[in-house]
Amino acid sequence: MRNIKLIIEYDGKNFNGWQKQPNKLNIQGEIEKAIEEVTGEKVDLIASGRTDAGVHSLGQTANFKTNSKIEIEKFAKAINSKLKKSILIKSAEEVDERFHSRYCVKSKTYRYIINNSENGTAIYRGLEYHVQTKLDDKKMNEAIKYFEGEHDFKAFKASGTSSKSSVRKILKGEVRREGERVIIEITGTGFLYNMVRIISGTLLEVGLGKMEPERIKEIIELGKRENAGKTLPAHGLYLLKVEY
Repeated sequence: MRNIKLIIEYDGKNFNGWQKQPNKLNIQGEIEKAIEEVTGEKVDLIASGRTDAGVHSLGQTANFKTNSKIEIEKFAKAINSKLKKSILIKSAEEVDERFHSRYCVKSKTYRYIINNSENGTAIYRGLEYHVQTKLDDKKMNEAIKYFEGEHDFKAFKASGTSSKSSVRKILKGEVRREGERVIIEITGTGFLYNMVRIISGTLLEVGLGKMEPERIKEIIELGKRENAGKTLPAHGLYLLKVEY
């Protein structure tokens, strides 16, 4: 039995998230169908974690077990030939049988893209969130540093989160301007449901001058969701990479 690790890119806007669901278009199901067409086997594709409806990926990681004899160099191309153009297998490699895409994760990096131009964009409107008012990205970068370290992120989780503990560790946060875009990047050992989108919404408040950067510390300590910013839309969020 071979264990195959995939790095996957996808445009999530037309999908109901990663996870398989009956009668709903999802990424996991589409890739599993493509693998079955290629190998003749039904497989269980395990991802590093589920992404929500509308969220994109530049580096989702997933693995599956197979008895297929297809050469590893040909796997990605073979699966891609059966997939929609909005999903792409960037690479495939054979890994140790003990490798598990979810349980072996050391860190994940997410990116949130804000289009900060006056008029927005027609072409990229489903790939970034438009904010017309000029943002103070320097203050946003100052604010994101307060998230670094291990904290209880109770104020930054959506209702309905099933996790028993809301303590998470953020390794690095950065906000930078690239032309008309403000890029938020955050790396952590794990994230709560909607946590990155709520953090991004809170940083937006700082960028708009509605909140001072040091207020973040107080919001974390108080642990009340109503003190944090709004949950920004899914279409600006990307799973950038997963480290093992």
